[in-house]
Amino acid sequence: MLLEAKTAIVYGAGGAIGSAVARAYAREGATVHLTGRTRPALEEVAQRIRHDGGAAHVAQVDVLDRAAVARHADSVAADGGIDICFNATSNDDVQGTPLLAMPFEEFLRPVTKAVTAHFNVAVAVGRHMTRRGRGVILVMAGGREAIPRLGGSHVAWAALAGLCRQLAAEFGPYGVRVSWLLSPGSPGYDDHDVRPDGAAPGETESAGAPGTVGLLTGHLPSYGEVANVAVFAASDWARTITASEINFTGGAVVD
Repeated sequence: MLLEAKTAIVYGAGGAIGSAVARAYAREGATVHLTGRTRPALEEVAQRIRHDGGAAHVAQVDVLDRAAVARHADSVAADGGIDICFNATSNDDVQGTPLLAMPFEEFLRPVTKAVTAHFNVAVAVGRHMTRRGRGVILVMAGGREAIPRLGGSHVAWAALAGLCRQLAAEFGPYGVRVSWLLSPGSPGYDDHDVRPDGAAPGETESAGAPGTVGLLTGHLPSYGEVANVAVFAASDWARTITASEINFTGGAVVD
């Protein structure tokens, strides 16, 4: 197992991506600490992990509360250390409105929330990781696309990428890696579900199918596929990858 004997904290673990990543980390041998604002959603994910033989712990934590994030990280670190941090929290963005019609406060809100949340979690876990001389910090980000009507989301993703670069530069000498994952979005199904188009999970959609325009492969990653990339990024197989974007957009964003 790629993450055997590791300890991971997944922030936003009650959501679609966060829960998929948490389950994948547990499947690969990690003890997973699930955090988020809605305890029932976290308990549901934890129950599923335990049913599959994994180890999961739940804590209700608001990532915008710096002191609460630090207290939780301290408690996890005191119980054996923190190896992996994955931030899957949402940024409460407003999409679909052109910038000319968007109030500045609505534009700025996702930028402020995204940067505040990731700064809080990265600094909280980074203090412990840098002392131990190892660790991985991951987040969903990006910012190189050119897509209209995204409000402040695009700027938030770009800001996260910049923050990750600086964190990687400062934490790298202590053996801590920091990277971000760039996804084209997922079609709303898990690898265990029947796809809306009737195809088997993982089967490639036809090029030009709804939601796949611009993808060279014609395939949007399922949440499970996103989680598999997150497993690789957190594992020792990616030990030389830091300050880097892990691009699995199917060619929608070309490097």
